[in-house]
Amino acid sequence: MTADPPLVLDIDGTLTRPESWGLDPRVLDPIRDWEAPVVIATGKAFPYPVALCHFAGIPELVVAENGGVVYTGEDVFFTADREAAQAVAERYRGAGYELGWGAEDTVNRWRETEVAINLDQPVEPLREIAAEYGLEVVDTGYAYHVKDADPNKGDGVETIADRVGFDLAESVAVGDSINDVSTFEVVDRSFAVANADRAATEAADEVLEDAHADGTLSVLERVRGSR
Repeated sequence: MTADPPLVLDIDGTLTRPESWGLDPRVLDPIRDWEAPVVIATGKAFPYPVALCHFAGIPELVVAENGGVVYTGEDVFFTADREAAQAVAERYRGAGYELGWGAEDTVNRWRETEVAINLDQPVEPLREIAAEYGLEVVDTGYAYHVKDADPNKGDGVETIADRVGFDLAESVAVGDSINDVSTFEVVDRSFAVANADRAATEAADEVLEDAHADGTLSVLERVRGSR
């Protein structure tokens, strides 16, 4: 049997249950048993994908915060500075809006390079303020991310592939959102789960019949040993 291809996996909407943000535990065993590198590429704050790697029992190969943080298992690269994003958040609050996560705000507490705002909050004033600082607002379907326009997941995946030594021309990616498009562009085969947004479905090589973790599990079963 041929070897497994390297994987690049998003988290929210891709490894999760459809009814919540919760991780679908069924994904842990196949990821743990995968015989090639598995990169977790997400919009979540840096500690979350690292923790997922710990719980799955796989090497910590992580692209976090939409490309703002890249961890090769040995070196951490910060490709953006949170200072401008934090200034946008402060202006947004000063205008009478909220970030929408409550007083403790664990969504942003450990975020290094961007700020996330709840989808319940008004986005147009957020975009206007962000533009004044030269930043963009990305709607991932789970939050509005105020970030530097340059870093993206695909660039981070390329950095990890170069440092770890695997071939992106043999790699497979699964995602669900506009922030996965840059990842789809650098791998050999890309799959959008059925719940994916329009940007992801248009960029993917294939749109799956199944949603969330069901779609991802179907891909893992199909491509296993296909390299």
